[in-house]
Amino acid sequence: MVDEAVLRNAAETAWTVYRARHPDVGAHDSLRCLLERHLHRRREERESDTEELASFGIAYLDGLPRDEC
Repeated sequence: MVDEAVLRNAAETAWTVYRARHPDVGAHDSLRCLLERHLHRRREERESDTEELASFGIAYLDGLPRDEC
C-alpha cells in the first residue's frame, strides 16, 4: 500500500499538469475531489509510486467528459 505522502504528491502532480493543459479549470474545481478519490482507490488496488499514480490521475482526468463535471 502506498503511504499518504506518495498519494498527496501524485494528486498534486496530476492536478498541476491537468491545470496546465486546461487553464480554464480553477484551482478548487470539483474535478480535484474526483481525482483524489480515484487515486485513493488505485492506491488500495495496488502499490504504485508517485509518478505512476500521477500518470493514472492525468489519464483519468483527461478521460472525464467535461460537460458532466
